[in-house]
Amino acid sequence: MSAPARESVWDYPRPPRLETAARRVRVLVDGVPLADAPAGSGLALRVLETSHPPTYYVAAAALDARLLRPAAGSSWCEWKGRASYLDVLDADGAVVAAGAAWTYPDPVPAYRALAGAVAVPAGCAPGRVVCLLDEEEVRPQPGGFYGGWVSDELDGPFKGGPGTAGW
Repeated sequence: MSAPARESVWDYPRPPRLETAARRVRVLVDGVPLADAPAGSGLALRVLETSHPPTYYVAAAALDARLLRPAAGSSWCEWKGRASYLDVLDADGAVVAAGAAWTYPDPVPAYRALAGAVAVPAGCAPGRVVCLLDEEEVRPQPGGFYGGWVSDELDGPFKGGPGTAGW
């Protein structure tokens, strides 16, 4: 398999673009698959927004719903609408990352394809939750607020770290 082409997050649009993930997307919780979406299957989508690493959303059909449960709270995205939060659980049902994952049950029409898909941020539970593109373990977007996945083919700088709030 050849290496993915280089991408600059500064070439991504605003408002964000939604596209099918070209790489296999997996999320493991203590080695147990929470999400597994084959490359190009349409079961994983990525949101591309200027200055942000992609955020990956996995369709319900590619998730092990036993490793998720509704969490308190919600938030509003100016582009996608109201997000609901989910706890990430281990195979025994214990919380690994409280409120770390999110979904858009009823997104605005432009992002309808995200309805029911789930995003799990890289780094939400270091050592327990591993996010992978193909076989590459991705790194979290700086700052802990956004959910982007930083992979080797991405060029920044990335929004999220100190001093980037006004970007």
